[in-house]
Amino acid sequence: MTKEFAPGRLDVNGFAEAAATLSGSDPLSAFERLSAELAEPAADATVAWQAAGQSRSGADDVPVSWLHLDAQATVPLICQRCLLPVDVELKVDRWFRFAPDEDTAALEDEESEEDVLVASRDFDLRVLVEDELLMEIPVTPRHETCPEPTRLSAADPDFDQAEAARPNPFAVLGALRSDKSGKP
Repeated sequence: MTKEFAPGRLDVNGFAEAAATLSGSDPLSAFERLSAELAEPAADATVAWQAAGQSRSGADDVPVSWLHLDAQATVPLICQRCLLPVDVELKVDRWFRFAPDEDTAALEDEESEEDVLVASRDFDLRVLVEDELLMEIPVTPRHETCPEPTRLSAADPDFDQAEAARPNPFAVLGALRSDKSGKP
């Protein structure tokens, strides 16, 4: 009998023991936090992902659950040079090791190079996919070559003209002072 696994309620240890795989292609709009980072709604965009479980021998030959995650999506972000939308490809290719409880996971995560998560019977794989894609968003997304020339000057003729027409506040103060000095 083959056991079915659901990405929304994944039994991590059972998934690893069965060396099972899951994959999907979900609309980007299904990932609320990732969609909030977009420059504009991406109606046709999808998030493609694949997860594979693996059980490896750990200390004292105790089996340890591992999960390999591949995910990718192309998302529209704001170019930090020209301030126009730019499509950025996000890719995740990462292994995760699972610990039996929160305290063990926190301790082992600090001591190891791999990411350590808490194993559970109702692990939400899609949340992990979204978390990892969010961490892949570049700090300063930008085009290789911007479609429009980048405006490198902050000069604004209208601002300069309005500033020139305004009286100098120190000249106004000087005029007030000279008016007071002429009176008895």
